[in-house]
Amino acid sequence: MTDLFSSIKVGPYTLSNRIFMAPMTRNRAPDTIPNELMKTYYTQRASSGLIISEGAQISPQAIGYPGTPGIHTEEQIAGWKTITDAIHEQGGHIFCQLWHVGRSSHPDLQPNNELPVAPSAIKPAGEVITFDGSKPFVEPRALSIDEIKETVTDYAHAAECALQAGFDGVEIHAANGYLIDQFLRNGTNQRDDNYGGSIENRTRFLLEVVDAVNAVWGASRVAVRLSPLQPFNDMKDSSPEPLFTHVVKELNQYGLAYLHVTEMGAEVPGVAGPAFDLKNLRPLFDGVYVTNAGYDKQRGNVAIAKNSCDAVAFGVPFIANPDLAQRLELDADLNEADPSSFYGGDSAGYTDYPSLG
Repeated sequence: MTDLFSSIKVGPYTLSNRIFMAPMTRNRAPDTIPNELMKTYYTQRASSGLIISEGAQISPQAIGYPGTPGIHTEEQIAGWKTITDAIHEQGGHIFCQLWHVGRSSHPDLQPNNELPVAPSAIKPAGEVITFDGSKPFVEPRALSIDEIKETVTDYAHAAECALQAGFDGVEIHAANGYLIDQFLRNGTNQRDDNYGGSIENRTRFLLEVVDAVNAVWGASRVAVRLSPLQPFNDMKDSSPEPLFTHVVKELNQYGLAYLHVTEMGAEVPGVAGPAFDLKNLRPLFDGVYVTNAGYDKQRGNVAIAKNSCDAVAFGVPFIANPDLAQRLELDADLNEADPSSFYGGDSAGYTDYPSLG
């Protein structure tokens, strides 16, 4: 019987289990360069079938939070290389999540205090965390056609940096209200050129990024993450089901390593747009389909048995349980995560959670 503890082929790799570590921002890179503390954190979790790294910004413009690592300079490459080498020594695998936050930033975080960028100049509701605490979002600047092309090039450069850093593949972050998601959904994209209006036009930027990253890695080592019903960062779409049906059908043609669809937001119908059953997307994708959002061992095994997914990405449980795969297999008790240490700080609540024994 296939379950969470069965091996799985992802691209050229055979992974030991189907318990993936979801990408989670932890804000432990104060100078944007991965460090020894991060190396300890990731290496502790190398027994997961696949680690998906926290979002790594693809350029100085792509940053959205203090203390997040990048993947666009030589120093960042070197920092990540120590982490990937250590994970490989433990027999693990890690993909780098490529990240541009778009409008979900602030001039305080941007080079030369410039405005953050977006498909359209639409200010999100809410606040952003800066080095000086929370501040209201600002109205972003709409990218020009030339700047869109330059951003695609930035994704390609970051993909090349990830290759040099020794990652096993990359996951393109097209979810959670960040730049690619902002192009996809009509609540944030009101352009009247080839990147706006129709579903096909709003999907164009994502597909251009996928093409550029595939040119570096080959599609079998490239993945995409989507969040069709996630309202985070003031996101919504008037017709999410036809939009994401089209997106998944387009991505299905590439032969990607996997498609990662988070179910976050589905529990609040109508907030991000008309609700639809996300399980309708699974039959549209022929490759490895990964889901995420509040799963435990029982729900994960049921989902795999029903072919609702091929693997499950766990978030918070991995924060508190570096040996989560072993604990789930043994039905061992789980450590409880401390939310106060999720974002920023030192080793407390980061690398000090105990493993079994």
